[in-house]
Amino acid sequence: MVEKEKPQEKTETTQADVSPEMTDAESNEFMEKILNVFKTNEIPAVENKEQEYLEKLQRQQAEFENFRKRTEKEKQEIITNANANLISELLPVLDHFELALKHNKDKGITMIYEELNDILKTNGVKVIDTKGIFNPRLHEGVLTAEGDKGGVILEEIQKGYLLNDKLLRASKVKVSKVKDKK
Repeated sequence: MVEKEKPQEKTETTQADVSPEMTDAESNEFMEKILNVFKTNEIPAVENKEQEYLEKLQRQQAEFENFRKRTEKEKQEIITNANANLISELLPVLDHFELALKHNKDKGITMIYEELNDILKTNGVKVIDTKGIFNPRLHEGVLTAEGDKGGVILEEIQKGYLLNDKLLRASKVKVSKVKDKK
């Protein structure tokens, strides 16, 4: 008996049936798939993280620079104004020297007064000008007198001082007011 040949069934190919070598076309297609995965998924994520870290670093650097400038400015202010309390306590002594010099022209008192004045000037103390118009930020009006114009300083009662352009003590002055017309 002769056996009839059975029609060949189509079978699926397994890994063992496939040759381990790929063709150039298959290799190129495979590489494109891998590159697409990197392009679409990981590389933008890495670039986004890199950009995020760069922005954070730049913000931190800017904050640090602002902090450094602010602390340097505060340090300078502390240094320039550190002696404000001491100088404020010396101002009545300076006033007493001026009063003594009005009544006595002793050379010793004059020398001490001038030396004290020089020390204060080198430390940023300036006398407030009391000629002209009354300025409420620099002058304290303690007396008034009638005059042709209002707000004009007529007399200085006590000197005022600025320390590094900040008010240390206001000048006490006599100010004119307009005459009442009846």
